[in-house]
Order: sequence, then C-alpha cells, then structure tokens
Amino acid sequence: MSEAPARQRLDKWLWAARFFKTRSLATAAVAGGKVKLDGVPVKPAREVKPGDELEIAVGDQRWTVVVRGLNEQRRPAPEARLLYEETAQSLARRAEQMELKKLAPAPGAELRGRPTKRAGRMIRRFSDG
Repeated sequence: MSEAPARQRLDKWLWAARFFKTRSLATAAVAGGKVKLDGVPVKPAREVKPGDELEIAVGDQRWTVVVRGLNEQRRPAPEARLLYEETAQSLARRAEQMELKKLAPAPGAELRGRPTKRAGRMIRRFSDG
C-alpha cells in the first residue's frame, strides 16, 4: 500500500471529503468561486495540504474547515470527516442557521406534490377573482 500524498487537487479533496457527490460538481463549484483557499478564490487544480483553511459554500450551507488529512479515494462518511476539522465559528454559524430555519421555515416548504382537489378549487377561486 502506498503512503498518503503530501498534496492533493482541491476538487479531488472536496469529493473525497464528501462535500460534493461527484468530482465534476466539486470542479464546477471551485470554478464558480464557491470554494476559497485561505480566503482567496482558486482553480480546481490547486493543491491543498494539511493545515490549509477552506471556505466552502454548498447551496445555503457554508463551512469553514481546516484540512487535516488527504485521501485518494472516497471513503464512508465517518472516515471522510477525519479529513477536515470545522472551525468553532463555522459550527456556531451553521447551528444558528439551522435554528432560524426551524423557527421560520420557508413559505410552502411543507407542500409536497400536486394540490388536492379542494386546494385546486381554492387556487382557481383566488386567481380568477
């Protein structure tokens, strides 16, 4: 078995650490400026090493993590979490966002599928009148 590499491509690390489902999604996010290395937007081929700080935005979630390890392969989630350490500020910010989401959910978040017959009548009555 070979030794762990000293450096690794950013897009590959993001995929291995399970921030993105595919490498192409990770590459697109990095190219789109959603990932910053030490506060600076970088290219997907930029190499990361243990000790680097990353700011990662996926949807409405934002993480600030410090790279702790590298892995060439995508492993199960518990092993992937060992590749990084989330900062205290990031943990507090994400906990606050989750609490706000619980207290004030987005309008219509509980709606699923097609409207019922009754709801359809109400929608037509509202939009016609």
